[in-house]
Amino acid sequence: MIEHIVTAFQQTSWLERLAVVFGIIQVLLSKNNKVSNYFFGILSIVLSMYVLFGAKLYAEIALNMYYLIMSIYGWWYWTTNKVAKDRPISRCSKEERWVVACIVFGGFFLFYFVLKGVTDSDVPMWDAWVTATAWAGMWLLAKRKIENWILLNISNFFAVPLLIHKDLYLFAALTSFLFVVAIFGFLKWTRIMRLQQN
Repeated sequence: MIEHIVTAFQQTSWLERLAVVFGIIQVLLSKNNKVSNYFFGILSIVLSMYVLFGAKLYAEIALNMYYLIMSIYGWWYWTTNKVAKDRPISRCSKEERWVVACIVFGGFFLFYFVLKGVTDSDVPMWDAWVTATAWAGMWLLAKRKIENWILLNISNFFAVPLLIHKDLYLFAALTSFLFVVAIFGFLKWTRIMRLQQN
C-alpha cells in the first residue's frame, strides 16, 4: 500500500504539484483574512480543472468553475467595494442559512442527476455531495461569514477519500491539509470577530 502511494506521488504531474502549492498558499492567506488569497486560488483552480478532467471528476470541475467565479467575485468584492473592505467577519443570518441549505441540497440533486444521466462518472453521489457543500462554503467565504469554514470542512471530509479512490494522492494530501487549516481558520476568525466587537 505504501509503495503504491509513493509510486503515485512520483507519477504526479507538474500541473497537479503546482496546483497544490498554489492551493496551500491560497488557504493560508485566506485563514489570515488576506485578499491576495484570491490570486493564488485562481492559479490553483485553473490548473486543477485540467487535472480533474483526466480523472473524470466532472462535478469537481464544475466546482472549480464555481470556485473561479467566486474567487473573481470575492477578489472584486474585497478590493473595489468600500462596504466590503470594511465588512467585518460575521455569522450567517437566518436568511443566509436558508440560502446555504438551498445551495447544498439544490446543488447536490442537480449535480447528482446530471452526473448520473449525462456523464460516465462512477461516483455521482459522492462527487455531487463534495461539490454542493463546497459551493456553499465558497459563497460564505466571499461574504466573510465564519460558517464558511464549517461547510468547506464538510466538503473536505468527504473529498479526501474520493480523491484517494481516484488515485489523486497529492490532491488528497492537499485536501487533508486544507481540513486542518480550516479548523485553525475558524478559530482565528472567531478571535477576529471578538476583537471587532470590542
